[in-house]
Amino acid sequence: MTLLTVEDLSISFVQYEAGLRRRKLDVVTGLDLEAARGEVVAVVGASGSGKSLLAHAVLGLLPSNAIERGKILYDGAELDDRRRRELRGRDIALVPQSVAFLDPVTRVGDQVERAARLIGEPEPARAAEKALRRRHLPEGVEKLYPHQLSGGMARRILAAIATIGRPSLIIADEPTPGLHEAVVAETLTDLRRVADDGAGVVLITHDLEGALTVADRVAVFYAGTTVEQTRAEAFQGDGEALAHPYSRALWRALPAHGFQALPGGQPAPDDLPSGCLFADRCPLVADQCRDNRPLPRRVGGATVRCIRA
Repeated sequence: MTLLTVEDLSISFVQYEAGLRRRKLDVVTGLDLEAARGEVVAVVGASGSGKSLLAHAVLGLLPSNAIERGKILYDGAELDDRRRRELRGRDIALVPQSVAFLDPVTRVGDQVERAARLIGEPEPARAAEKALRRRHLPEGVEKLYPHQLSGGMARRILAAIATIGRPSLIIADEPTPGLHEAVVAETLTDLRRVADDGAGVVLITHDLEGALTVADRVAVFYAGTTVEQTRAEAFQGDGEALAHPYSRALWRALPAHGFQALPGGQPAPDDLPSGCLFADRCPLVADQCRDNRPLPRRVGGATVRCIRA
C-alpha cells in the first residue's frame, strides 16, 4: 500500500531585495514521489535539485517565507499543517543530514532518552538502551558527548533517535557522506532492515551506486522536478532501460559506467525555461520540448517527464 504520495509539489521563496523590491524564486516546480510500506525509495540528483526541500515539505519544516503548492498525501489522507505536527517525530521521522542536530553539551544517552520520553514511551531509559543496542553501538556510548563520537557513531545515534518510536515513514537525508565504506554499508543495510520490518523509507542521497544496493525504486530529480521514477533494476548496463535522458546521463557519469561528463549544470531558479527544464542540455531535444513543460506519464515500468521517452 502506498504510504506517501507527492503530486506536482512546487515550492517558491519570497525574498525582498534592496529597496524592498519583492521577488519570488521558484526553486521546486513539479516534484512527484511515491513510497510504499516495506520499500526503500532512493531520491537522487545534483545539489539544488530539490531533494532536501522535499523532506522539509513533507515534515512541515519549510521556512516561513516558503509558498507550497501541490498535494502531499500520507496513508491516503492529505498531509496538512496540523497533521504534519501530529505525525512529525512519531509516525514520520527524519534522519537529518548533519550531525550538528545533536546537542553538543548533552550526553547522547540523555538525548536518545529524551526522544523516547517525547513520544510517550512508558520506560524511556529502557527504550533508549534498546535503541542504542539495535544500532550495535558499544557499551558506554550513552555517557559520551557528540564531540567524542566518530562520524559513523554520530550518524547511528541520529538514526536511533529518529526510529525510537518505530515510525511508519523514515526520511533519511544524506545519511552516508564522509563515512568509511564499511559504515556506509552498515547504515544502508540498517535502512533496508527498517523497510523489511514494514516501514517506508525515503533515502535522499548523492550516492547512487550505494543506494542501489538497498533500494526498490529510484526517483531522479533535476532542477526541482522529478524527471523519472523507476525500478532500481533499470540502473544497469549502459542505462538503456532508463526512460529519461538525464537519468541515463547520471548513470553514465559514474566511473564504473563510462565516466561521461554530465551535461553542464541546471537552469537557475530565476531563469527557468518555459519548456522541458533539461531541453538546453538534452541530446534528444526537439522543437516541441522547448514549448511546453512535459507532464508525467507511464512508460513501461517507469513514470517519466519526457515526450521523447
